[in-house]
Order: sequence, then structure tokens, then C-alpha cells
Amino acid sequence: MTSWIEDPAGGRARGPRGLARAWVEALVRPRRLFANGVAPGDQAPALTFAVAVAAAFALGWMAADPSAVPGIVASVPVSALIAFLVVVALAAPVGLHLTAAVATVSVILASVELDDGLSLRDRGGVSETVQVVAYASSPMALAGPPVPALRIACGAYAAALLLIGFRVVHGTSWPRTLVAGVPPALLGYGVGYRVIASVRTVLA
Repeated sequence: MTSWIEDPAGGRARGPRGLARAWVEALVRPRRLFANGVAPGDQAPALTFAVAVAAAFALGWMAADPSAVPGIVASVPVSALIAFLVVVALAAPVGLHLTAAVATVSVILASVELDDGLSLRDRGGVSETVQVVAYASSPMALAGPPVPALRIACGAYAAALLLIGFRVVHGTSWPRTLVAGVPPALLGYGVGYRVIASVRTVLA
């Protein structure tokens, strides 16, 4: 079966249907998505995807636990709407680019070669790293309800997808992939999506 994103640079599917297809493919055929759906300079769909995942996470959290809605104004529904808009317009884009910045540094460190002097091995670019971070977050769309086991499972899955994505896109060995992937996974999924907090809850 042909992937829905064989030619991302030529017009990747947009809109709700395209997001849904990307989400399903990230979950069930990640290697195909990272091989065919990540292209230099094609960050816009990935940013939209990351925002959609964060929006689903926020909606799930607020629906399952209304007490999580910050008391911005007297009206709880209005406070929930304001919080949701802040997530969509500010927190998700900033979180993606901060995580991608850490990932970029990690990828560079993982690319260091010491043979015949210090050099960097060939790897994908920054835009590809941003896209991998975004698409690897797909399981977190299901992690909204504050159930520690659910968030831990989704976070572990997202981290695994990130490692697969880096290995496919940057062509790294598994040791180098771990060096490149663990720091952004801990920041983006562990801190940003509260997976580390869930681990602490379970251990406590």
C-alpha cells in the first residue's frame, strides 16, 4: 500500500483528514512516515500536527479533570477556553521549538566523529529534526486524562517513535540515536506532557 505522504515536498495532505492520516501512520507505520513524510524545509505541517496533538492533550485533561482548569476568570468554561487558546497559540509552538532546539544540539553531539581528527558525520538538517520531534509526539494526543499509567505508556511510545525517527532521518547507529534522542524526549514528553510527574506519582 502506498503511503499517503510519498512526496511531502510536492504537497502533503493538509486539513483535518491529513492530520488524522499522519497521526495514524505515526502510530502504526512510523518508519514509513519518517522515511517518506519528512523533507527539508517542510516544517509547517509538522507544526500544525504538534499543535493538534497538544490541543487534544489539553482537551482530554480538562474534560477528565475540570479541577485542572486554571482560575483565570470567574467562569470555568471561559477559563478553560482561555487556557486552551494559550496552549494552541503559545505553549505548543514554543514547546516544539524548544524541544527541537535541544534535539538539534543532541543530534550534533551524536554526530561527532573522532577518526582522523574531530569532524561531524553526515546527518539530516534542523527542519527534519523539528518534524521528527513533532510527529513522534503523536501518542500524547491520548494522554490527556490524568491517569499516570496512561501517560507513562504514551510517553514511552513517543520516546520510542523519536528514536526510530532519528535513526531513519539522521542515519545514526543505536548508541548515537540514544545520545540524540533521550534529552529531547525527557524535555518534550517527560516535562512538557508531565510523564515524569506521572512516574513520580507511581513511585510514590
